Amino acid sequence: MPEVPRTTISRAEGAHFETGLRSFFAYRDLGVRAATGGAFGAHVIRAVPGTGAAPQWHTHELGFQLVYVLRGWVTFTYEDIGQVTFRPGDSVLQPALVRHVEVAHSEDLELLEITSPADFPTRTVDPPGSP
Repeated sequence: MPEVPRTTISRAEGAHFETGLRSFFAYRDLGVRAATGGAFGAHVIRAVPGTGAAPQWHTHELGFQLVYVLRGWVTFTYEDIGQVTFRPGDSVLQPALVRHVEVAHSEDLELLEITSPADFPTRTVDPPGSP
């Protein structure tokens, strides 16, 4: 019989942020990966002060990705809907393999990202319309 996960708590007090996929962001793992055996992931991601975005078109190979802005703002360009700026309370459900690029973000950006699975390939791609 598979192990039933225990209730998982991640407290803000004393939380640890680490480097991750993007050097201009710091990532706080909320414990969802371990609790679900990697089926899902959840991170709080915040901007590293003094660094800006390094725009690079890319895709993510995953089944689910939701981003919810907690603080600050972030601007993305998506191949299907164009450029969008997100502010606190805004969210985006990014479909698998949609080409996108982060254009800019505020110094105080903080967002919540939920994915399935927790670990997934990210690939650099050519911008839409490139030969």
